[in-house]
Amino acid sequence: MDQIENPVYSKNVVEFTAVANEYCSFIEQADKFELKDFIDKSHKILPFLYLKAAMLPELDTRYEEFNERFVTENDYNLVHKKILTRLGQYDSYEEVFDPLHQETETPVGASIAENMTDMYQDLKDFILLYQIGSNEVMYEAVWECRQSFEHYWGQRLTNALRALHFLRYSDEEIEADENALPLEENDKEETNLDDIDTQDWFISRRQEDYRDEE
Repeated sequence: MDQIENPVYSKNVVEFTAVANEYCSFIEQADKFELKDFIDKSHKILPFLYLKAAMLPELDTRYEEFNERFVTENDYNLVHKKILTRLGQYDSYEEVFDPLHQETETPVGASIAENMTDMYQDLKDFILLYQIGSNEVMYEAVWECRQSFEHYWGQRLTNALRALHFLRYSDEEIEADENALPLEENDKEETNLDDIDTQDWFISRRQEDYRDEE
């Protein structure tokens, strides 16, 4: 199969790859943005990413084994910390609808940072696999990314977007925490994010309950 016929070189895949790469680059530099700028850009790029992911071709897997993974636990934790440091008190929100627990309407604590980092993990792996240039690896990467979008990170995207939409258009004045340490200082002092007092955060949360239910 030549490149013209191979779906991994189709317009929809190439455009999705470009948007996914922009998202990952943006997230990797989350701590360099002002709070309002980060919220504004996140609120704009997520719908675009969703649209491009929904247009990925529906392929059939050709191999029994999954592709290699590149994003390590340390990579994940660093990116998560960058987003959480940037959002601070605005990270947490209550997700009333939880598709895993449809029989209850009890709000579930959720985190924008976790949602966006979960997305980053899958998208970064996809990009690095796609860049390998092997038709077989690229094909499986597109198939895996489409499957993950449908069953995993697509839902996290829409959840995060709902919270970001609220922040973007809220009548409340959104202000960064001036007492928050820069990311580099947090790393030097090995700050434990679980020790941060969250009871007065802007959007109430039950983060530990959410993690247990995951």
